[in-house]
Amino acid sequence: MGSRNNTNVPDFILKGLTESEGIRQVLFTLFLLIYLLTMLGNAGMILIIRLDLQLHTPMYFFISHLSFLDLSYSTVITPKTLENLLSSNKYISFISCLGQMSLFVFFGVTEFFLLSSMAYDRYVAICNPLHYRVVMSKRLCYALITGSYAVGFTESLVIVLCMNNLHFCNSNVIYHFFCDLTPLLALSCTDTRNTEIMIFILTGLNVMVSLIIISVSYGSILSTILKINSTSGKRKAFSTCASHLLGVTIYYGTTTFTYSKPKKSYSLGKDQVASVFYTMVIPLLNPLIYSLRNKEVKNALIRVMKKREGPGN
Repeated sequence: MGSRNNTNVPDFILKGLTESEGIRQVLFTLFLLIYLLTMLGNAGMILIIRLDLQLHTPMYFFISHLSFLDLSYSTVITPKTLENLLSSNKYISFISCLGQMSLFVFFGVTEFFLLSSMAYDRYVAICNPLHYRVVMSKRLCYALITGSYAVGFTESLVIVLCMNNLHFCNSNVIYHFFCDLTPLLALSCTDTRNTEIMIFILTGLNVMVSLIIISVSYGSILSTILKINSTSGKRKAFSTCASHLLGVTIYYGTTTFTYSKPKKSYSLGKDQVASVFYTMVIPLLNPLIYSLRNKEVKNALIRVMKKREGPGN
């Protein structure tokens, strides 16, 4: 895989997280456990919401899609990472690399706008409870979900087309454990300024638009909660938002830290830690955040288990 002029290398080498054999084995065990728990938690969340009729509400409709997105983009990254931790052959083809990157961008951007939709849902539930069922109709819920996926797909397509026009001729070693945008840009031997500007603008718009929706929604929610006289009422209102706010803070914090910087600011150690967090840890945390703090989910799980045991048990 020597130097090539004005042509894309046929494949890349994912350098991974560490060269130490012992540390790789520890990371393999840890990441495998995290991945299995992520699959179990998110698939279980989707299943419970589908099986229990009392959870067929807009809020849980959005949570089920959040679980699907977490399950999906974790699957895009983790299996290949696990393979590379055990194998000395860390090659990934150029097409597979672009495919991994495009799917990751698609699911990641979709989650930005899904979280915004969830914030709007909480706003309607708390600020306009009498008209909640009318406003958050099935038609609106599907429109919000479709719009989120459409934005994710569009941005993924634009970024892939931009990345596909770059040339990687001096080196094929990606100093990361998956085909992420920043290390790929750093690897390119052609001028990446236009692509960087495009990614920066798209990322900025994602964060700005979605954060404006979330901020306005929670600003109105806070104003409404402060007007509630009873302490129990305030506590109940806060509890319905706490899980979502925690999820938003973690997700936006790590992704903004990674993608709001130019490629010259790329730091192998810090960016890899952040990447591990939002590709593997956050998909595991979300089902815990939305279930452990939620009595409705716990009660739904009990009802589903009783149904499976049968009336005679």
